[in-house]
Amino acid sequence: MSTAYELGWSRLKNGELLRLAEAQGFDVLVTTDANLKYQQNLAGRKITIVVLLSTSWPRIQRKAQEIAVCISGLGEGAFVEIPI
Repeated sequence: MSTAYELGWSRLKNGELLRLAEAQGFDVLVTTDANLKYQQNLAGRKITIVVLLSTSWPRIQRKAQEIAVCISGLGEGAFVEIPI
């Protein structure tokens, strides 16, 4: 598991980030950008996209196990929004 910041990708726009993550073999992208589905054409993507509908780290941490279970049940190229 890596963050965009750790990989030096924090300045990439969503489209570039998605393309690079797929090219590097990432299976899942987890983001809090609720507008991603409106900003990007997600059709045909191989990477699974999970949008957490909160930016609050304490709230996300409390739901980490539920988030992991949800992600494990998703197929390639899926898109899901998880209310936190």
